[in-house]
Amino acid sequence: MSRGTGAGYDRHITIFSPRDASIKLYAFKAVKAAAITSIAVRGKDSICVVTQKKVPDKLLDQTSVSHLFPITKYLGLLATGMTADARSLVQKARNEAAEFRFKWGYEMPVDVLAKWIADQAQVYTQHAYMRPLGVVAIVLGIDEEKGPQLFKCDPAGHFFGHKATSAGLKEQEAINFLEKKMKNDPGFSFDETVQTAISALQSVLQEDFKATEIEVGVVRKEDTVFRVLTTDQIDEHLTAISERD
Repeated sequence: MSRGTGAGYDRHITIFSPRDASIKLYAFKAVKAAAITSIAVRGKDSICVVTQKKVPDKLLDQTSVSHLFPITKYLGLLATGMTADARSLVQKARNEAAEFRFKWGYEMPVDVLAKWIADQAQVYTQHAYMRPLGVVAIVLGIDEEKGPQLFKCDPAGHFFGHKATSAGLKEQEAINFLEKKMKNDPGFSFDETVQTAISALQSVLQEDFKATEIEVGVVRKEDTVFRVLTTDQIDEHLTAISERD
């Protein structure tokens, strides 16, 4: 039997690159293969995450297809990549957040959840019998002391706080767009935050979306509950963007 590579891939989950001593994970390719682009923007007193909503089969119930998950009442997670892996991660994260609240008597902070997710991902890169999850998790919530917090956790176990970020197929193009928008840390209002995130996705993918073709999740300082916007609410923002442009 040939031990060569097939279609440019080898037979190992985790590879150390001899060129730059970095680790190479095929989980990153799995994230891109989902063909979804996600964007997150942190405003002055709110955070907005936007992702594409692709229903692969006409017979599917649209309400059962989602990449946005509440971890607690106040913490949200946007998963980009393999949905089955995302659901597994979300279930474990919910259990961890519930245990944290039971043990310490207060809600799990955003950065603690992000660190826990990143730690799980990093452990998966150490063992041949564990497959890294093909998911980039964007975690959002309001911290009592620090205000709006936005973290991105990747399959290798990196996690960083962001003013704005992107994940998925057109990640780099979206980051380039967001860098220009967030250059002087403008301190967006809630409406500006939502509309910046949606217009960034439209610009990168070069298409105008209907309200049913995207998902939008938000948290606000005045109402710290993680909410997913309805199609009517999304439609209002889409109308405001088209009128502004």
